[in-house]
Amino acid sequence: MKKVLLAIVVVALFCAVGCKSKPKINAEEEVQKGEKMSEVKTFAEPKEAVVEVDKKYTAVIKTSKGDITCELFAKEAPLSVTNFKQLADGGFYNGLTFHRVVPDFVVQGGDPDGTGSGGPGYTIPAEIKPDLKHIKGALAWARLGDEVNPEKRSSGSQFYITLEPTPFLDGGYTVFGKTISGMDIVEQIQIGDKIESVEIKAE
Repeated sequence: MKKVLLAIVVVALFCAVGCKSKPKINAEEEVQKGEKMSEVKTFAEPKEAVVEVDKKYTAVIKTSKGDITCELFAKEAPLSVTNFKQLADGGFYNGLTFHRVVPDFVVQGGDPDGTGSGGPGYTIPAEIKPDLKHIKGALAWARLGDEVNPEKRSSGSQFYITLEPTPFLDGGYTVFGKTISGMDIVEQIQIGDKIESVEIKAE
């Protein structure tokens, strides 16, 4: 009888220790993980412009240094503005960084990898217009070089803002906007500074 009782005690103790040592699965955490995975958005290349060319579009680029407001050239570069708006409205830029800063030249951001080689998985056709110059504060798309990109297709998401007039870039890159306020913020941007969000307004 004593042996039976001892055996029962040992089994009970083993079960208690074993149960305590097993990692618990938190159902709420698992649901939250699933929800986060489902929140990952994908973006596709816009095949046609959907912005209204008779409206005035502005972009407020909220950064960790302050706000930058840019006028967007919906009439001259409608596909570019459509793409920028699509990404901004979808939260693509939220939390990304400025990964490239060249003094007296440009600040560049919009790469989800933060390396200069990332994007949304597509490029868009160039909309290079002779009357859209790289003035100080110009907003334009980055792109791959001519040797691998003879059509001068623009990056799907990486943009830059010029810190000074850069006429040698004219005719080579799509300018789709210009800075109308917050140029002092642009000049403060350093590598690693965050893009908190981009909000597009139409009037």
